[in-house]
Amino acid sequence: MSGRRLKYWQAINEALAEEMARDPAVLMLGQDIAAPGGTFGETRGLHERFGDAQIRDAPSSEQAIVGAAVGAAIAGARTVVEILFLDFLGIASDQVVNQAAKVFYFSGGTVPVPLVIKAGVGTELGMGAQHSQSLEGWYAQIPGLKVCWPSTPGDAKALLKAAIRDDNPVLYLESLSLLHLRGPVGGEDDVAELGTAEVVRSGTDLTIVTWGTMRHKVEAAAGLLADAGVGAEVIDLRTIVPWDREAVFASVRRTNRCAVVTEAQREFGPGAEVASEVAEVCFDWLDAPVIRIGSPRVNAPQIGEHDRWRVPQAEAIARQAAALAGVAAPAGVAAPASQPSA
Repeated sequence: MSGRRLKYWQAINEALAEEMARDPAVLMLGQDIAAPGGTFGETRGLHERFGDAQIRDAPSSEQAIVGAAVGAAIAGARTVVEILFLDFLGIASDQVVNQAAKVFYFSGGTVPVPLVIKAGVGTELGMGAQHSQSLEGWYAQIPGLKVCWPSTPGDAKALLKAAIRDDNPVLYLESLSLLHLRGPVGGEDDVAELGTAEVVRSGTDLTIVTWGTMRHKVEAAAGLLADAGVGAEVIDLRTIVPWDREAVFASVRRTNRCAVVTEAQREFGPGAEVASEVAEVCFDWLDAPVIRIGSPRVNAPQIGEHDRWRVPQAEAIARQAAALAGVAAPAGVAAPASQPSA
């Protein structure tokens, strides 16, 4: 990683610019992404540099955008589409689930579909129930789709470059609450490997697995646990499909305890799949049941402060992780007076 520091949105912008310059076949479609520079600024300056040949505004129709992108990818383009909110991708479910994800299979492996669907998750921003859902679990179930979610500016760039270069569809999620987070960003040759996790923090007492926005809350929780004498190893999966099983299993075999933390709902959520596989594969090494920490089965409220109450915060994560480790909760981390109904 270089010494440069960029904001999350700037890292995305730089990745797009570098990949368009590297490969003229990279084509981006979306709403207000050309001359306006994107709703969140992520395509700022790209239309002036690359023109309509590589970046085009599209009508306000997710079906049309994704459908056109799938066709372009089959025809030889490397398409990137911007869907402002992941919630809206449901409108194009047929194009994503029944077309993009299956063409390679239907063609006997002869027709690749190099498509990136870039979609935002607006949790804790007060954007309401139709703009704040963590739905990665929906798409993780679809054969033929890869799903990644960067939590830092460095990963935002490196994972997007990897997704664009992949020969089949990748759902690339971005945390809208992190758009202005600043951090180290690599150079033009810094391309991540999809399916490789990062050990964010080493520890010996328990493993906490997470991804996306929750990485930062888990890191804060690990700091609280350290004050209580508990060493938490924090793993950021970075890619949900495929997820780095070996990195997680190796960690759990060392720490003998595991918690999986997501902002998606706990009940029927994607964290359950990771927890289940850990329980199956690492059963003989576990000193306690694997636990899941996630949001309750309620809609996101319109007020950001209330949404922050819905999504697990560092103190709640630390309290549950301390119980898993068999120690008292860190000082100052009190249980809430009440919890949302599940």
